Amino acid sequence: MTKVVLSGCSGKMGHAIVKSIAERNDVEVACGVDAFDCGDYDFTVFKSFDDITEKYDAIIDFSNPAVLDSLLNYASSNSVPAVICTTGYSEEQVEAIKSASEKVGIFYSGNMSLGINLMVELCKLATKVFANHGDNFDIEVIEKHHNLKLDAPSGTALMIADAISDVAPNEKQYVYDRHAYRKKRDKNEIGIHSIRGGTIVGEHEVIFAGHDEVISIKHEAHSKEVFAVGSINAAVFMKNKQSGMYDMSDLLAE
Repeated sequence: MTKVVLSGCSGKMGHAIVKSIAERNDVEVACGVDAFDCGDYDFTVFKSFDDITEKYDAIIDFSNPAVLDSLLNYASSNSVPAVICTTGYSEEQVEAIKSASEKVGIFYSGNMSLGINLMVELCKLATKVFANHGDNFDIEVIEKHHNLKLDAPSGTALMIADAISDVAPNEKQYVYDRHAYRKKRDKNEIGIHSIRGGTIVGEHEVIFAGHDEVISIKHEAHSKEVFAVGSINAAVFMKNKQSGMYDMSDLLAE
């Protein structure tokens, strides 16, 4: 049995995770962490990681970047692996996550969906193929989310763009808004566009636009359950893992 600390239990993802865990027999929520009222849960909810006095098997975090310091401190001090799913971190916070991984196992991914991670691999493959045949395709990333999402672009959009950049033959420049650009599109650009509206759970599309042909790779999430299940599987995977950075590719390889 994997006992997890659920950070951000008052949010929509927190509730989705609690519901998904209730349907399993290999994992349970030992306690929650949230500054806000989490509702009628049958586990203790602490206001901060600083209030937790016991050691558990893993942390699942869908909260807010402001929680990161106390989360990493608890994880590192108690050798509790953390599955970090929150997005919107600053560059300094990302470096703090990487630094903490030298002491404790950190599973860090911009998206916990199996389908999204397959999409990333397909985009990398497409980029490599085009690079071997002239690299004459322009790349645009479009992401859509509900009107309550705070950060833009999404962590998933950046994850996709970063994966493409890692395998591209030339250094890529991210362009988030073209209204200030009065020039033709540069070949090294990756355009990243954010749409916020209604109750869209999450849609990501990568467009490879070439001469007289367009290839589109798209993923749609129709419920938050896909992310909940992915994070729970990651927490079970991370139990007893040694220090280091882990992501979905490590989970899928097992």
